[in-house]
Amino acid sequence: MSQEELQLKSFSTSNEEGSFIQGVKDCIPTLLGYLSIGFAAGVLEKTAGLSIMEITLLSVLLYAGSAQFIAAGMIAAGSSATAIMITIFFVNLRHILLSAALSPYFRHLSVFKNMLVGSLLTDETFGVAINEAAKKKHIHEKWMHGLNLTAYLNWIIANIAGAYFGQWIANPERFGLDFALPAMFIGLLVLAIVSRKRIKLDVVVAICAVIIAVGVTIVYPGNLGVIVATVVASTIGMVIDKWK
Repeated sequence: MSQEELQLKSFSTSNEEGSFIQGVKDCIPTLLGYLSIGFAAGVLEKTAGLSIMEITLLSVLLYAGSAQFIAAGMIAAGSSATAIMITIFFVNLRHILLSAALSPYFRHLSVFKNMLVGSLLTDETFGVAINEAAKKKHIHEKWMHGLNLTAYLNWIIANIAGAYFGQWIANPERFGLDFALPAMFIGLLVLAIVSRKRIKLDVVVAICAVIIAVGVTIVYPGNLGVIVATVVASTIGMVIDKWK
């Protein structure tokens, strides 16, 4: 095979790997997690008194698993709209860190295109994208849209399904649905640690994060501990990694 044919084949393979369809395919392994957690969110939102239309709008506009679980709990507890919005704002601050980590791969895009990528970014799609970046040192815009949109539509469908069937599930805690979100994040964490093959460093960072989160939460109750632990522990991990 000539050099020109090899270059053409390489270019074709690169385009296929970075295509919208490939992004859809790469999202498939996360869909089961989205379905289970989205279903659980829909059930809890329904038991909190929300209608199917309200649940649909919540999943379309908010599109955040942890935030929707929190919103359902606060609505059920009769919290004010202001308290719910402030709490969700702080919970979702982690998306700034996620977007910042991926931003170097999309600097060539316009501000509007970056907003399209970032607006549908979740913890799960970030995990898939950062693994893609680690393997191939780049991320295609079309691939990212395929990944994001597949997860987004799947989440909406799962919420609606949970809302519809939730009317027959009076006590979701009995089936462990309230633990669906933490369980998924634990699974993602374990898979990430195993795939990185840097267990010692990851364990040190995890221990630091737990200690910091607990310490800050004792002084300042709420979600501030999670945010501080994320920033400080990741910084510690980066310093140790560079130092080694």
